[in-house]
Amino acid sequence: MALDSTLASWLTLSQIPGLGAESLRKLLQAFGSPNTVFTAPNADVRRIVKPAVAQQISLGIIDENLVFTEQWLSDPLNHIVTIADENYPQQLLNTQDPPFLLFVKGRLDLLNKPSLAIVGSRNATPQGIRNAEAFAQSLSELDFCIVSGMALGVDTAAHLGGLKGQGSSIAVVGTGLDRIYPASNKELAHQLAMQGAIISEFPLGTPPLPSNFPRRNRIISGLSQGCLIVEASLQSGSLITARLALEQGREVFAIPGSIHSPQTKGCHALIKQGAKLVENAQDIMQELAGIFPPVNASSPSTPEHELFQHLHFDPVDFDSLSALSGLTIAALSAILLQLELEGKVATLPGGLYQRIV
Repeated sequence: MALDSTLASWLTLSQIPGLGAESLRKLLQAFGSPNTVFTAPNADVRRIVKPAVAQQISLGIIDENLVFTEQWLSDPLNHIVTIADENYPQQLLNTQDPPFLLFVKGRLDLLNKPSLAIVGSRNATPQGIRNAEAFAQSLSELDFCIVSGMALGVDTAAHLGGLKGQGSSIAVVGTGLDRIYPASNKELAHQLAMQGAIISEFPLGTPPLPSNFPRRNRIISGLSQGCLIVEASLQSGSLITARLALEQGREVFAIPGSIHSPQTKGCHALIKQGAKLVENAQDIMQELAGIFPPVNASSPSTPEHELFQHLHFDPVDFDSLSALSGLTIAALSAILLQLELEGKVATLPGGLYQRIV
């Protein structure tokens, strides 16, 4: 992706010190495009922004300031998407404070895919890690993209689960995309770049400043149709994401846990406030059923139809169904989940399945 004049204008405006989102929005409303902001009379610009900011704008686009970004864009995995581009996430566009541009490493097609945010504690319990990965994988196998923040703990587990399914995963980070934070997630970042995506609103070179992480949370929730909190203390940053999700009109889900564990008190507080208590991925799918087209179990010549023929009113175990159907574990899990949501199959204790219609 080359730096054309429009993109250069977007980048320069986004990096002017003291030019906040609200002032930039007013400039664009007044002058129509980033390019015309730089050609507008300085007196007109000063009516909208502070004199120091207007002075910076009057300097125009300084090419040497954009050399590093142009070099970064020479990698075919790297992209910049502005709010005026057709690839810009429509879910995010409909929030109150969408970023004017996004740096993206990886797959652009994931930006407009049905998505679910999964977030939680950095100091998650082993059970919390297992829950995050299992929920993420189940939903990814149903073609939901899993969105999280690439932090340690629940976020990392959610990304790993998402990458195991066709829905894949997006990480929203609080640094420039030329940096990996935390450094211990280097291998995960590589996987996301190759199979999923990493995105940031922050310019290249931005360090992991504490103020950046709460700010990026609005993008995590804004990209998604719903937000699942796996584990969270009452002071967890995940509760910020949950609050933002509610403000953006998203569904909020929470996994309950022990009443004695501080790691679940945040989840319990959300449930008391109206978040949906979930025990499995089916609970989430029931709320988001309109987003994902249901499997038609009655349609001939489909894997779903073939599997349905192997299900009887007597319980059958997963391994037997796998052997009878010839389906992969991932495909079989996804189809069984959808059939259960449609009320055609029941899950019984001991990992057994039973046809009920």
